[in-house]
Amino acid sequence: MKLLDLEKVLKDQPGYRLKQVKKALFHDLVEDWDQATTLPLDLRKVLSKKCPIGIDAKLFKSRSSGTIKALITLSDGEKIETVLMKHEDNRNTVCVSSQVGCKLGCKFCATGQMGLKRDLKWDEIVEQVLLFARILKEENQRVTNVVFMGMGEPLLNYENVMKAIEYINDKDGLNIGARKISVSTAGVVPGILKLAGEPYQVNLAISLHAPSDKLRSELMPINKKYPIKKLLQAVDEYIDVTNRKVMFEYILLRDVNDDLKYARELSCLLRGKLCVVNLIPCNKVLEFFPPDKDEIKEFKEVLEKGGINVVQRYSFGQDIDAACGQLAVKSKK
Repeated sequence: MKLLDLEKVLKDQPGYRLKQVKKALFHDLVEDWDQATTLPLDLRKVLSKKCPIGIDAKLFKSRSSGTIKALITLSDGEKIETVLMKHEDNRNTVCVSSQVGCKLGCKFCATGQMGLKRDLKWDEIVEQVLLFARILKEENQRVTNVVFMGMGEPLLNYENVMKAIEYINDKDGLNIGARKISVSTAGVVPGILKLAGEPYQVNLAISLHAPSDKLRSELMPINKKYPIKKLLQAVDEYIDVTNRKVMFEYILLRDVNDDLKYARELSCLLRGKLCVVNLIPCNKVLEFFPPDKDEIKEFKEVLEKGGINVVQRYSFGQDIDAACGQLAVKSKK
């Protein structure tokens, strides 16, 4: 799919053509320009040639849930993964990737072991949502939420991510409310501060995963550049500017960061902040394993007793390597 030249192709067309094109693409969810019968035939031919909208995707469906993972082959042959998670309350969340690979090298993340190949262009991000919007249309459903929690670090591809959010949020685009869009970062401080000044009221999630610099630096090398104190100062400034609640993600790794002393340290670190902690039992990835259910429950209770608002994430699509931390393009696919 190539949408980058869309406005250029339409520059000599009447002003209303762009709106017609967007309606066909994002509302009618046409998969081929020939289906956009409201457009003149000659324009459809030009669009088919210069702005193709086909998506080369291989789908993997979970046997245990409605989760679908898509392996998308991009125009240059690079591959990315994106996931659709279906919730019991009729929410349909698309987890999008922002880069091919990732350079941050978090120890518990399969994507981080790939290294960074390149940033995704904004239309390559949008097409991930569009793919699942087309699939859900067949079930008379729609994408309700988008989370930038797939492959890559969104705030290191800032401009493309913001442009993608513009199209995802736009009423003439995919028309998904800004408060239904979440951007997760491993702690890129300049990006957090920049995001605070954006007009879009998107949600911010911080991948924290440890309450001390020593442990966090072992798990997440980015902490050496942006240690916890500097990260939390940026979060405080973000909250002051936006008055929006921030989510701190904490992946529980057995015998690594799941000791109750870390729960107490985390409580002290975050107490009084406008935030919620999202506990994420580790999915089996690399050499890491999740704690058992009782240990997770105890960790959660310590946080709650410490005055911290806590939720626990349900794991989607483990059987197709689609769960948190598992996205990586494998050659066998």
